[in-house]
Amino acid sequence: MKELHLAQINIAKRLAPMEDPIMKDFVDNLDRINALADESEGFVWRLKDEDKDLAAQVFQDDTLLINMSVWENLETLFNYTYKSDHIEVFKRKKEWFSKMKMVHMAFWYVPKGYEPTFQGAKKRLDYINKHGDTPYAFGFKSKFTAMDSLNYKPLL
Repeated sequence: MKELHLAQINIAKRLAPMEDPIMKDFVDNLDRINALADESEGFVWRLKDEDKDLAAQVFQDDTLLINMSVWENLETLFNYTYKSDHIEVFKRKKEWFSKMKMVHMAFWYVPKGYEPTFQGAKKRLDYINKHGDTPYAFGFKSKFTAMDSLNYKPLL
């Protein structure tokens, strides 16, 4: 079996433009939190800021912030998200982002070395919003394995 990694996308609708004073603390923490991800155990790849302009076109909403990354597995992503300094910024999300009515995060397995696309990531978010957690697109609570994803036939 080929080695698989875990891809993730999460989106957030910002309350104001990035240069607005409301967003200052978030913007001031971005480089630190991105560096923390880059140095975290299990980190493989993340979307860089210079590639994010295309995201607004795919998602048709320029108020969304898009984060995509690839991790060796679910455990290493969980540890970064909830057991590192990332959690301090995460706890403050209501200061900068509005509550979304839809599921705003999805995970799925990808072949080692693969970098997810905006179109593919949007497809996963759309799928989880329509069908709930499945091995095709899921959240932290489901803990599907790479083998689960290989055996699952999505309802496309």
